[in-house]
Amino acid sequence: MKEFTLDDLVSILRECGDQDVWTEIELGDDIADESFDGLGYDSLSLFNTLTRIESDFGVELSFDIVYKAATPGTLVKVVNEALQNKA
Repeated sequence: MKEFTLDDLVSILRECGDQDVWTEIELGDDIADESFDGLGYDSLSLFNTLTRIESDFGVELSFDIVYKAATPGTLVKVVNEALQNKA
């Protein structure tokens, strides 16, 4: 089973988010504890991100998960838990 990493999430966030946001953000491990709001993500971008994660990794996630996992680092943990439960 493939693990979902912060790099995987960053790649998806870049594709699903507002391109103007990413020109202002230096990406790296330091975004793990930043809030999605602080990173400039709106609900549509986050919905697209979750849809992409579901498609690419074969897990089912509710949109409420973003509110519970308000940071990229926490979302990575939640996705990995879903992957383990799927196995």
